[in-house]
Amino acid sequence: MGNSESVSIQRLSRFRPEERPLIEGAFDKLLGSGVAAAGKGRPLLTLEIVKGCLQGLATDNMAVRVYDGMRNVDPTRKAAPPSGAVSKEQLVIFLSDILRGTAEEKGPVVLSMISGAGRGPVKGGQVGEFAEDLVLSVVQIMKTRKLLQGWQLERTSDSAEGAKRLATQMMSELRPAGQQLPPEKVMEADCDQGSVEDWVYRTSTLSVFLSLLVSEGLGVPLTQGPAPTLLPQCTEVRWSDFHSLLDLPSLTFLNAQLPAEAQLRWRLLFSTRLHGESFSRLCGHIVRKGPTLLLLRDSRGHVFGGFASQSWEVKPQFQGDNRCFLFTVSPSLSVYTYTGYNEHYMYLNHSQQTMPNGLGMGGQHNYFGLWVDSDFGKGHSKARPRCTTYSSPQLSADDEFTIDVMEVWAVGEPPEDTANKTKQSVLDADPETQAMLEMAGKTLHSGGLREPRDEEEEEAEEAGS
Repeated sequence: MGNSESVSIQRLSRFRPEERPLIEGAFDKLLGSGVAAAGKGRPLLTLEIVKGCLQGLATDNMAVRVYDGMRNVDPTRKAAPPSGAVSKEQLVIFLSDILRGTAEEKGPVVLSMISGAGRGPVKGGQVGEFAEDLVLSVVQIMKTRKLLQGWQLERTSDSAEGAKRLATQMMSELRPAGQQLPPEKVMEADCDQGSVEDWVYRTSTLSVFLSLLVSEGLGVPLTQGPAPTLLPQCTEVRWSDFHSLLDLPSLTFLNAQLPAEAQLRWRLLFSTRLHGESFSRLCGHIVRKGPTLLLLRDSRGHVFGGFASQSWEVKPQFQGDNRCFLFTVSPSLSVYTYTGYNEHYMYLNHSQQTMPNGLGMGGQHNYFGLWVDSDFGKGHSKARPRCTTYSSPQLSADDEFTIDVMEVWAVGEPPEDTANKTKQSVLDADPETQAMLEMAGKTLHSGGLREPRDEEEEEAEEAGS
């Protein structure tokens, strides 16, 4: 008894004084939600209590996994067999290791949640099933606890499919016996405790999701809980007319890849579903709007895109910096970052005869890692074997593709608009000059080159300013 209490007291020292009552009180709070078991005169947590607490917040499988993680904790450090119920000391150590523990301390708990027995090895496929359960549970928690930050779950893509893709991406960090194996071999490989600890260390998403599961699911809302940027705040979207290519699991993953200042807020700038298929309109909606994330789906269902770290400018030179990256969402979820080979981060050009006209990221002219042609609807991803700038493979199903849907999000706070006049033609800015030219019989050559501005575009510019 004394030894187990001393271990739990040591774990409590990781928490700030104002947080400790939450951890110590969690046991009694959970007991109050169900009928406890009795053990040596003390009440104990049962599986039914844990299931009841997590009902509606996690999958049934994940509720059992959480309970297994608790009951396999060994407060005496004597490798005792797991008990049939959970003591207060076990719960305190479980909460401490998940919320404040190192990878070495989280590893045994995660292994217990995977195997149910607290001992390894487990197969890679079992690790993948655990990861998918965890992602699905986090999506359910975000929905139930109203943590969606303005995103509408029913107006995003299938989260169940997204959970599988994110679980597969998380599995790419698993190294059975310290080896990096092809995905098909990972599923059949044996993973011991050391492999699981290494996986926890490599996979930051795993620790963030576990913290959210425990803090929200078990009612331990610490002030230093899960990162508030799990989902960015979503603004300026007419959800009644819009359905995003993104699913919530993929969104959480991509948002975590962005610079910290870009993770707090996303604003929809352009969508072919809202604004039509026009390269001029695309340029008008994304130029000088700060960092952006572009997302496309080709006619064969592949979803992919890129992050532009700086405002887009129409000019015949490459722009951006080494924070840019390319990514895929479907059929797989992956990010491809700067290689150092060249500085061809991002490119946007329009209405020139001597240089390619379109939007590109990575590679070189006519062989971009991602290219959207000014003849809107066409593009290419010519990256065989790899894009020189980002080491990305071919993103689309075919190297020459047709755009089915495209959307562009501004990420982070909008840049300060120092001069609204920079958005306008000189003739728009000075109607008096325009009138004088017309009276003098001068032809306004630039007037015919611009698309007529509709109310929707003007509203979008006002919203972005």
